[in-house]
Amino acid sequence: MIQRKIWINLIENSWKEKNILWLTGVRRVGKTFLCKTLPDILYFDCELPRIRQQLADTEIFLENHHNKRLVLDEIHRLMNPSEILKIAADHFPSTKIIATGSSALEASRQFKDTLTGRKKNILLTPMLFSDLIDFKRKNIVHRLKYGGLPDFFLEKSFPEKDFQEWIDSFWAKDIQQLFRLQQQYSFQKFVEMIFTQSGQQFEASRFAAPCEVSRTTIGNYLSVLENTWIANVIRPFSSRKSIEITSAPKVYAFDTGFVSYFKGWQIFREDDYGLLWEHLVLNELQGRQDIYKINYWRDKRAHEIDFIITKPGFPPLTIECKWKDNHFNPKNLISFRKNYPNGNNYVVACNVKEPYIRKISGLKINFINLQSIANYTFFN
Repeated sequence: MIQRKIWINLIENSWKEKNILWLTGVRRVGKTFLCKTLPDILYFDCELPRIRQQLADTEIFLENHHNKRLVLDEIHRLMNPSEILKIAADHFPSTKIIATGSSALEASRQFKDTLTGRKKNILLTPMLFSDLIDFKRKNIVHRLKYGGLPDFFLEKSFPEKDFQEWIDSFWAKDIQQLFRLQQQYSFQKFVEMIFTQSGQQFEASRFAAPCEVSRTTIGNYLSVLENTWIANVIRPFSSRKSIEITSAPKVYAFDTGFVSYFKGWQIFREDDYGLLWEHLVLNELQGRQDIYKINYWRDKRAHEIDFIITKPGFPPLTIECKWKDNHFNPKNLISFRKNYPNGNNYVVACNVKEPYIRKISGLKINFINLQSIANYTFFN
């Protein structure tokens, strides 16, 4: 059984802070498999009627499993899923619980209490570089094409049918159960457009007519995708300067495999690598868990920085994504630093073997690779 070490360590360390963990991520990202690899764990699949019967009397269940380590998989299938987590947090602090689901805890109407301050959230992303090491398959091009859902990644041939089956299952099991949307065609058309236009600036009116719904409905659909981790909504960084884009977000689909599938890419061109690499870098940044705010920057003269990371007390940090380091052109960074002169600058490129530093136009720029992101001290 493959041990995804970085995630196992994260769970163990998180349990030292809180006894309730909310492990979330998209369908088939590996939540169940990960939980079952934890030592001394008792696993409960809440999709099974007999398990739901065991959990019907919450207090008795928790008393019978005092001081144990429990997984409550697909907890939203319970009649009152928030109850067991609240009682465990308040009255059984030595019982460790991981509850799993395919959406942000607060997104479901079944969770009336968000357990603010009494739980720790863990977002299980599609496979990180550390996962590629654990799976002993470090082929980045394969990861870009097949994506980061472990079952898909491990296929020997492109799992074309599996992508569509995943979309159908997402509608039936996540959207219908948690959000109860009615217009399947419109919603699935919107999802398809998000994948085909992934990485672009989002404008609701561009989606409304093809999906045959209003702009308001499109906004609601995007919120659903954001809460189920299907879409990463990256909002513009701005200090409200007149030269900057201040409102239009960029929307990235969650996984490179789905982008490849919906775009019909079987053989990548050079530009395709660049777009997918940008998605992969974003995924790696999200996997750090300690980076809570990722933005992008663009001015009205079309200068753009891929990602801006901010942290209270520190100047904004820039990250540019390039398939090869010699593709980097400093003009966008120079424009940004004219307005925000302080802060660290990074270029993440696939062909960088060892991190190095260059000084270009008076700017110190760190060239790093994907593997460096996990442990790099960005703010110092």
